[in-house]
Amino acid sequence: MLVRWHSPIRSFQSAGPTTTTTSPLPLARCSPPATAKQPAAAVARRPVASPGLVVAGPPAAHSSMAAKWAQKTVVIPAQRRGCHLITPKILREIEGDLSGFKCGLAHLFLQHTSASLTINENYDSDVQADTETFLNRIVPEGRSAPWKHTLEGPDDMPAHIKSSMFGCALTIPITDGHLNMGTWQGIWLCEHRDNASSRKIVITLNGV
Repeated sequence: MLVRWHSPIRSFQSAGPTTTTTSPLPLARCSPPATAKQPAAAVARRPVASPGLVVAGPPAAHSSMAAKWAQKTVVIPAQRRGCHLITPKILREIEGDLSGFKCGLAHLFLQHTSASLTINENYDSDVQADTETFLNRIVPEGRSAPWKHTLEGPDDMPAHIKSSMFGCALTIPITDGHLNMGTWQGIWLCEHRDNASSRKIVITLNGV
C-alpha cells in the first residue's frame, strides 16, 4: 500500500500562475536543505512506517518547495505509418503549465498498443526513415511471418511487437520551465499501423 500526501491534481484548463511571497530558491535546489527542520506538530503527525509501507510526510505549510501537479490528455491526429517528431505539438499543449515549474519531471504515457514513444534525433528526418526501415526488417510481415494474431491485418502483430520494443512512456526532466532535453533530442511518436487512428498521450507534470 502506498500512502502519500501531495497537493491535489489540477487540470491544465484551470491552472493559473503560482504566486509566492518568498524569494525563489536557487534552481539546483530541488529539495529542502538537509539542515531544515519540520515544526514539531508536523513531526508528530507523521505516520510510522511498517514493513512494506512507503510513507511520505506532508510538506510544511509555509514551504515554497511544496510539490504541485498538472495533467492533460493530448490528442495527436492520425499519422501515416512511420516515426514522427511531435515535440512542437507537445510544447504547445503544455507550455502554459510547464512555465510554472522550476524543477520537476514530465511524464508522457501513450494509451495504445500499436504505437510507441521514444526520444531521438530532432533535426535530420532521414533518422526517422531509417528507424522505420530497421523496424520493418527485424519484425517481418506477410505470409512468411509466424504470427497468429492477425485479426486486423498483416501489420497487426508486428505493430504490437514494435510498440513493446520502444515502449509507451517517457520521463523528461523539467528545468526552469523547460523540458531539459539535449540539443538534438526530440520526442517521437512512432506509428506502427498502416491505417491508424488518432493517438492519445497523457502528460503529467510534477515538481516545484
